[in-house]
Amino acid sequence: MKANIINIGNSQGIIIPSMLLRKLNLSFKSSVQLEVENGSIVIKPASRQGWAEAALEMHAAGDDKPLLEDTMTDFDKEEWTW
Repeated sequence: MKANIINIGNSQGIIIPSMLLRKLNLSFKSSVQLEVENGSIVIKPASRQGWAEAALEMHAAGDDKPLLEDTMTDFDKEEWTW
């Protein structure tokens, strides 16, 4: 897909077609990571920041238990051949 570089204030940018944004689940003001690889500009969705710290806090608070209790029945445990 071809795009043209345009002026945006004192910077330059490109218009990204909405079809491409939808494929990456991106929208207006989404954070992205820009990289230069092999002479190309690569745009990737930014990884979630702070998720590891949040997971540690949940664990410390005891809030990291499964949402569903064990769903196995007596049939699953005793009669089913695994």
